[in-house]
Amino acid sequence: MRPADRSDARDIARIRVETWRAAYAGLISDDVLASLDAEREGGRREELWEQFHSDPRTAELIAHVDGELAGWAALGPSRDEDLASDGQVFAIYALPRFWGDGVGHALLEAGEEFLRRAGFARAHLWVLEGNDRAATFYERHGWTEDGATLLDDSLVRGHAPLAERRRVKLLGPSPT
Repeated sequence: MRPADRSDARDIARIRVETWRAAYAGLISDDVLASLDAEREGGRREELWEQFHSDPRTAELIAHVDGELAGWAALGPSRDEDLASDGQVFAIYALPRFWGDGVGHALLEAGEEFLRRAGFARAHLWVLEGNDRAATFYERHGWTEDGATLLDDSLVRGHAPLAERRRVKLLGPSPT
């Protein structure tokens, strides 16, 4: 596990696209999944890297298994107005060939520790409705639904918005 930097932008995009196509098949329109373009997204991530990482409480993590790229996580201050003092897990994705190998677990634990050290006592994340695999994963790690829901069309413009459910977790005090 290591912090990502700008040079990882294209690998991050590849992880996101490959994982979305596997994890969200049947949950998100096939047209949306087919339209994902890792090369275009990777270039955009490179261009906007500094802007997205201007807050030192923001991080992206890269996981490797036996030297092979295996997963990615993105974390930082909350984007939700009603939980403005929380940290947020924006993304955790393990490449499908590493599902069940502990990559997601390692990314989540490292992400929680990063948020704790950044001063957040609580964090939240959003899970796509119907994504039972992710819901079970987060539940096993102590993340519980708080009743908030979201219809998000930011990533699927022109298609049915994604219905998401929020989960929260107390992280505890920052270590001294």
